[in-house]
Amino acid sequence: MSQAEDLFADEPASTPAPAKPQAAKPARAPQAASGSYSAHDIEVLEGLEPVRRRPGMYIGGTDANALHHLFAEVIDNSMDEAIAGHASRIEVHLEASGHVTVTDNGRGMPVENHPKFPGRSTLEIIMTTLHAGGKFDSKAYETSGGLHGVGASVVNALSDDMVVEVARDQTLYRQAYSRGKPLGPVETVGRVNNRRGTTTRFHPDPEIFGPHAHLSAARLFRMTRAKAYLFGGVELRWSCDESLAGEEVPAKATFHYPGGLKDFMGARIEGETRIVEEIFSGSAGRPGGHGAVEWAIAWTLGDGGISSYCNTVPTPDGGTHETGLRTALLRGLKNYAELTKNKAAAVLTAEDIFAGCSAMLSVFVREPEFVGQTKDKLASGEATRIVDNALRDAFDHWLAASPNQAGKLLDWAVDRAEERLRRRKEKEIDRASATRKLRLPGKLADCTQTAAQGAEIFIVEGDSAGGSAKQARNRATQAVLPLRGKILNVAGASRDKLAANQLIADMIQALGCGTRERYRGDDLRYDKIIIMTDADVDGAHIASLLITFFFQEMPKLIDEGHLYLAMPPLYRLSQGGKTAYARDDAHKDELLATEFSGKGKVDITRFKGLGEMPFAHLRETTMAPATRTLLQVKVVDDRDETKITVDRLMGTRPEARFEFIQENAAFVTDLDI
Repeated sequence: MSQAEDLFADEPASTPAPAKPQAAKPARAPQAASGSYSAHDIEVLEGLEPVRRRPGMYIGGTDANALHHLFAEVIDNSMDEAIAGHASRIEVHLEASGHVTVTDNGRGMPVENHPKFPGRSTLEIIMTTLHAGGKFDSKAYETSGGLHGVGASVVNALSDDMVVEVARDQTLYRQAYSRGKPLGPVETVGRVNNRRGTTTRFHPDPEIFGPHAHLSAARLFRMTRAKAYLFGGVELRWSCDESLAGEEVPAKATFHYPGGLKDFMGARIEGETRIVEEIFSGSAGRPGGHGAVEWAIAWTLGDGGISSYCNTVPTPDGGTHETGLRTALLRGLKNYAELTKNKAAAVLTAEDIFAGCSAMLSVFVREPEFVGQTKDKLASGEATRIVDNALRDAFDHWLAASPNQAGKLLDWAVDRAEERLRRRKEKEIDRASATRKLRLPGKLADCTQTAAQGAEIFIVEGDSAGGSAKQARNRATQAVLPLRGKILNVAGASRDKLAANQLIADMIQALGCGTRERYRGDDLRYDKIIIMTDADVDGAHIASLLITFFFQEMPKLIDEGHLYLAMPPLYRLSQGGKTAYARDDAHKDELLATEFSGKGKVDITRFKGLGEMPFAHLRETTMAPATRTLLQVKVVDDRDETKITVDRLMGTRPEARFEFIQENAAFVTDLDI
C-alpha cells in the first residue's frame, strides 16, 4: 500500500438515514392472549431510543468501522461549514480517555428557541431529535456530506458523554448530554470576543460498542488528513495526547493542501514507474456550489485503483460519478486515436485504460442519492453528466498539448487491450478443451475460471442445499455439486458396486483427477474440495462417508492439502445491531453467557439445514473466504494406523465398531439425544 493510499485506508462512509420513528409512546397495556396480534403488541420508541436499540440501522453495526463512523459524522458537519465558505479551520484532538473533540470556526449552530418548539433551544432540538437540521434544502447548504440532521443526534445517542459548545454573536453557549439526553438546559457561559463556531466533544458509549472498543489514533489521523486533501480551502489541525503519539501519529500536525487532489496523487504514486510523466488533474465548478468536480489521474506500473468521493464522503463501491470518469477517458482516448489514424484502438474498453490507472475523483452535488444504507455507492444520475462534461474537453486538451505523452498512453492502452483479448481467447480454448475431455455431471454448477489455482468446489447434500449454495457462491471461483442422499460407504463396498454408484461417478468426473493409481494431481480441476453438510448428526454421517471415500480412493488429494470441511452454524443469535452464529448447542450457550449476557432479549434462530438457510447467511458464515471457517482434513498419524482405524469404524465388521464404542464410552461427556 502506498503512502497516500494509507491515508484513506480505513475511512468510513457516511451514516445511512433511517426511517423516521414515531414520537409518542403510549402506556403499555397488559399483554394480549398468546398468539394474538393487536395494538398492545406495537411498541413506539421515543426520542433517540431507536438509535440505541438498533444502532446498525444508523451506523451499520457496532464494530470498529461503525465506531469510527461517529467521528466521520462530526467532522463532516464541520467540513460542510468549510465547503459552504463559512469556516477556514477545523481542529481535531484525541484524548487518552477516548474522548475526541472537533472544533471549527464556522457560523456555530443556532441556539435561539425554535419557532416550532416554544421554550426549547434549537441546539437541543438538533442534538436530540432525528431529522432536525439545516440540510434538507439549499438555504443553509448547497452541498453537504452530513446526514441532513441525522448525524449529530446519532452521535449523541451513541455517546455516554457529549458536550457541545457554540460561539455565536460573541457569546459562548454550552450543553451537556449522556446517551442522547440533555443533562440540563443550554447555558450561557459568557462573552467571547475572538471566537466563533462549534466545538463537539464526545466519548463512544461502551454499552453500545463494548468495554474494550476504542478510537484508533492512527485511523483518526488519516481521516483528518484526508479531508484536507479533498478541500484545499480548509486547514486541518490535528493533536492528540502524548501517550497516543508514535511513529505514525504525531502529537501535533497541520494539513493544508491548496493543490488538493494533485498533491495527494503526487504522494500516492511516489516511487512508482510512470507510463506518462504528467498527472492529469483539474477542477470545474465551485466546491461550495452545485455540480463541482475535481480530479487527479496518473498512469503507472503500480496496482492503480480509483478513490472517489461525493461531498467529501468516500464512495468505495464507486457509482455514477465513476461511470462519468470512465466514459470521458475512454471517449477521449478513442477520439485521439482516430485523429492519429491508430485503428488498433477500436477495441479499447475502459478496463484497458484503467488497468494501471491511479485516479482520485471528488464531486459535489446537491442532495446526492446513494445505493443501500451504507452510502458506499453513489446513484445520482446527474453525477455522470457533471463528471463527463467536466473531463471531456479537459482530457482532449491534455492529450493534444503533449503528443509524446498521449502517444505513450495510447500505445500502452492498446497493448492492454490486445493482452486482454489474448487471455480471453486462451480461456475459451482451455474451457472448450476441458469440456471435450471431461464429461461433467449435469448437477454440477461449475465456476467460470479455468485455472485450478484459487478454484473451489462445494460438495453438498441434496438439491435444496445445492440451490442455496448456488445462490450464495462466487460464480467466478466457486463450483457446487449437490449429492442426492448418502453416498456409498466405500470401506465396505466391492469394486463393482463402487464403479456402478452414480454419486461417486459424478464426483470423480467433476474433479477430473482419477482415483487410486490413476490419480493425476495436475488434472485436478479445483484447488479446494470442500465438504459442506448440515450441522447435525446426519450431516456428520455424510461428511464421514465422503472423507472415507477420499481417504481410500484419492489419498494423495488429502496429502496435497486439497480436502476441507465447511463449518456451517446451527444457530443465529441477534440482539439489536449485534449478530453472532453458533456451531452447536454448547457454542450457543457459551455466546449467551458471554457476548449476550444481561443485555435484553436475544432472538435465536435454529437452522434446519443448509437448504433452509437464507443464502446471504450461508455466504457470510460458510462460503465467503473472508468470514468462513474451514477445517483442513489431514492424516496426522501413521497412514497404516489410520487405515486400520478407518476399516474398524467404517468397514464390514459391526463387531469392530461395537468394540470401539465399548472402549471409548467412558470418554463421552455429552450426548445430543
